[in-house]
Amino acid sequence: MENAAPKGVDGQKNKLRFSAFRNVIALGFVSLFTDVSSEMCFSILPQFIVTELGSTEAVLGLIEGSGEATSYIFRMLSGFVSDKLRKRKLLVFIGYAASNIVKPFFSTARTWIDALTIRLGDRIGKGIRTAPRDALLSETAPEKHMGGAFGVHRTLDQIGAIIGPVLAFLLIPLVGLRGIFWISFFPGVVALIILMFFVKEKIAERREVKVLSNVRAVLRREFALLLFVVAVFSVGAFNFSFILLKASELGASENVIPIVYAVINVTHTLMGIPAGLLSDRVGKEQVLMLGYTIFFGTTLLCIMLEGNPLFAFLIAAVYGVYFGIIETVQRALIPAYAPSGLRATAYGLYYLVVGVSFFAANTAVGVLWTNVSMNTAFTYSLLTSIAAIVGMAAFIGSAKKKRRVPEPL
Repeated sequence: MENAAPKGVDGQKNKLRFSAFRNVIALGFVSLFTDVSSEMCFSILPQFIVTELGSTEAVLGLIEGSGEATSYIFRMLSGFVSDKLRKRKLLVFIGYAASNIVKPFFSTARTWIDALTIRLGDRIGKGIRTAPRDALLSETAPEKHMGGAFGVHRTLDQIGAIIGPVLAFLLIPLVGLRGIFWISFFPGVVALIILMFFVKEKIAERREVKVLSNVRAVLRREFALLLFVVAVFSVGAFNFSFILLKASELGASENVIPIVYAVINVTHTLMGIPAGLLSDRVGKEQVLMLGYTIFFGTTLLCIMLEGNPLFAFLIAAVYGVYFGIIETVQRALIPAYAPSGLRATAYGLYYLVVGVSFFAANTAVGVLWTNVSMNTAFTYSLLTSIAAIVGMAAFIGSAKKKRRVPEPL
């Protein structure tokens, strides 16, 4: 009889662990199939915009920067709404559904304005779903395994990002660039089915949600400083489109570009779980600084390497390592600096800062590439990454022990 209570407690703990694991895996497979759909499109989108639609690198930078900035603004808004409604899954579903509906319309684009409009629609969908999804993940996973949970999710996500470009490479000879956009609809439907039936809602802690007061509660000193360092890095962190353009400059053919993109996603995938586990062991801030350093190495390679298409695969591999670390660890770091009941708001603010900075980064890199030179554009990103490394070192030095944010009164 004396052992009955502990057994019951152990059984309840095991049940909670299984429920958490199931949600992490289910959300991972939602992202996997969504990325199969998305990366089929995005692996060919830079070449589609520059060659088929006849636009410039500056226009590409504007499209990518505007799309991502829009996404991050909607992440902030959906984070507030999610905390207000105390619901995650509904907004996650709406976001995934919106993106899946609009992507096939890339096949009808005739001008860069068409492409921009469709890209904005897709990014709005991503913006709606991301902060509630990350909050759902963070509320599902135990604190001591937060990095590992985000690593597992990121790895499954990136498996889809490998499959998508490979499918595009195989299907381009059969259906052409525009046909790829139509085919991308079907894996997106599979993602929605998994989300509907296998992801369970996690009811967030009840808290009165007022936008201004919640922002003040979240933006305590350390979180504000962290966002500043992230902004310094992100203002120079160009997206994968410019790696694919660099591949073209090195002589990679149009049909090979999706494979270069797949290399980015392979190394990204391989880094997800190790980066998460390492961050749980040695500290998320330290691993984040490592990611900044690897991006510095990527930009240096982009400046130094010329004249051989094989260099494109090396640059893509290093870029993927950087991106796998950043995408896993930055998101896993947020809960350590945010009140538990306002995590979606914290993610929303984080994504707003990253989005505005991302718009500046891609616009600046695109303009410098078009109007000055490719190497000038990469040098700009090299300098901002150095500033971010110094900033993160100072941030780590100011925190001699891990600080937890007290709950607001």
